[in-house]
Amino acid sequence: MAKRAVHRRARKILGEEPVALVWCEVHKGIPVPPQEVHRAAGKGRLKPGRHWLLYVGAVVFFFVVVPAMLIDALSTRLEQPFQRSRSRGPRRTGPDARPSASRRRAADGAFDGDWDLTAGQLLLRWYGHSPSPQRLVMLARERVCIATSPRRRLSPTRADDFRIVVEFPLDQVRVEGEAGQPRGFATFRLRFADGSWLELGRLGEPEDADHFLRTVSG
Repeated sequence: MAKRAVHRRARKILGEEPVALVWCEVHKGIPVPPQEVHRAAGKGRLKPGRHWLLYVGAVVFFFVVVPAMLIDALSTRLEQPFQRSRSRGPRRTGPDARPSASRRRAADGAFDGDWDLTAGQLLLRWYGHSPSPQRLVMLARERVCIATSPRRRLSPTRADDFRIVVEFPLDQVRVEGEAGQPRGFATFRLRFADGSWLELGRLGEPEDADHFLRTVSG
């Protein structure tokens, strides 16, 4: 379960004991919005910030691993007799060659797909509050609050500098989830009064996640 520092901080910024809380993420990624919609929302970032070690790993991969793979592939090819393919399957160029935007959006599944409604507007500003992918959803008696830490990386069990970035009264949002979901695959939804919804997953701290899901499914 989250350490005392997390619950103490949650109690302090809420002004009351939280009913339930859980660290989570937009686990399916934010789809690319139309340019005009993104521009109107301030052109905020749509992806979380990455740790510097990731960039080091990328450099090593492209300048060491990739050349080694190319050399190995070239040597293998030179050892084999050259063969040319006599036939190739027809290239799909019809309307089904690429999925439509609506189908891609449905496959993404992060939200309902309407950028003008509450969930879409929330996603457009999601990483503007913090480059970290992790958010703390806190249930209070009369509201649902989303908090985050300004740091790029944090420890969910010890974070004590998070702050509320957005909150909704209970008549504006309903939390939907099922108890007993498989560990590691559990998700829940924030369903807003305008009909839009946002799905969150990668729930942190198993005990907090189980208590959160039991609370919202009761």
